[in-house]
Amino acid sequence: MRIKKVTKAVFPVAGLGTRFLPATKSIPKEIMTLVDRPLIQYAIDEARAAGIKEFIFVTSRGKGALEDYFDHAPELEASLTRSNKLDLLKVLEHTNMESGAIAYVRQHKALGLGHAVWCARRLIGDEPFAVMLPDDVIASDKSCLQQMVEAYAETGGNMVAAMEVSPEKASSYGMLSVAEDRGAIVEVNGMVEKPKSNAPSNLAVIGRYILSPTVLNNLNRIKEGAGGEIQLTDAIAEEIGGPEKVYGFRFRGQRYDCGSKAGFLQATVAFGLARPELREEFSAYLSDMVAQEKAAQ
Repeated sequence: MRIKKVTKAVFPVAGLGTRFLPATKSIPKEIMTLVDRPLIQYAIDEARAAGIKEFIFVTSRGKGALEDYFDHAPELEASLTRSNKLDLLKVLEHTNMESGAIAYVRQHKALGLGHAVWCARRLIGDEPFAVMLPDDVIASDKSCLQQMVEAYAETGGNMVAAMEVSPEKASSYGMLSVAEDRGAIVEVNGMVEKPKSNAPSNLAVIGRYILSPTVLNNLNRIKEGAGGEIQLTDAIAEEIGGPEKVYGFRFRGQRYDCGSKAGFLQATVAFGLARPELREEFSAYLSDMVAQEKAAQ
């Protein structure tokens, strides 16, 4: 059977970002920056590396700044050209999207991730598609979604990014029940959203998915799940036992939960230290801070 290429990605960005108030009163969480790049830029770069050509954003009221971010800025570009700041001009080019490559659809009610994906159903059509949560920033040599696309070319079906978590954190994730463990790829025979106890494994689903369009049909029928929301996990679980199998993929890389303040700060430190032009000064500052704290104790 010929497996279709994945060329579309859905970015659910309708959330209010209340954990980052008051900043998110006027700034969409997705354009908050790690060093000098917004969270959404990390997601877009990852998608591009995986061969994604069409970018579908599920937004809500107050996300105008997010839409403007991907537009051309002729005055700024002209100013950089006049000043011969060609290196900055090249950086700016990565933020621009070609006409027709990006589309926006509104989610008028906050009914969960499954509902957000369902809102994009007409733009997805009858093709496999990726879902990317910008809150999950993944540092890796090869982009996480690219790793998944390459694995998907062999398996087809549905694939979710998975990582191992401690038992006390299982209640914060969708957890996988494993039928067969092949190393990087695991075949899934069950999924439980945020189990309160007795998680079926230590493999948690994080914010990268490659899904069959039949998941959209499942979302038409899915009722409210955990937290009173329409859960994408429930719709994917409907695929288990059918012709389109469900797989977990152990990606290579470090995931940062930038939907939390602690995770955002951890990512800021990690990405700051990864930048050659910042590493020496920033590392020295952090070392001094640790030394001062020890001395104060």
